[in-house]
Amino acid sequence: MRASIVIRRGQPDEAEALAKLHVDVWRATYGSLAPEEARTALDETKRLPYWVGALTLRESGLGVWVAEADRTIKGVVSVGISEHEAFKSRAEIKHLYVARGAQGQGIGERLLRVALEEGNAASPAGLALAVVRQNQLARKFYKKMGGVEIAEFIDPGPLWRSENILVAWDSN
Repeated sequence: MRASIVIRRGQPDEAEALAKLHVDVWRATYGSLAPEEARTALDETKRLPYWVGALTLRESGLGVWVAEADRTIKGVVSVGISEHEAFKSRAEIKHLYVARGAQGQGIGERLLRVALEEGNAASPAGLALAVVRQNQLARKFYKKMGGVEIAEFIDPGPLWRSENILVAWDSN
């Protein structure tokens, strides 16, 4: 029997756990796509400041939500204001990660739905995210979830100049 998954706001004391989840999932997903220098540069110490800051952000529609089961974080989604011009006035789904052992259980779908529902309070124009062009599994998932690929751009880094697709969920 699967443990019950609870979706809730992330707490400031969970920053280290989220940095570890972030790095673990990123390395598994992009290990064969990212250049070696990006794979070696990304570590928990580098990601920790992002999660510390994101977990203190509690504005309407912005912040971090986690999926938890058996007192263990199984997934995370974060929503913030985008600094990239491609997003225009949309809020940005900055990260959506599900632990490798928890994938295929609907956790990503539940986290994305929370981000879309909550994020609309922060951005009446809708939400968007950037996905690496070669990440076909994620692109298929976002399409299934109603996302529309609307633009392409090169992520300037700091780790890797990846080719990205902008996926949007615009408000009507």
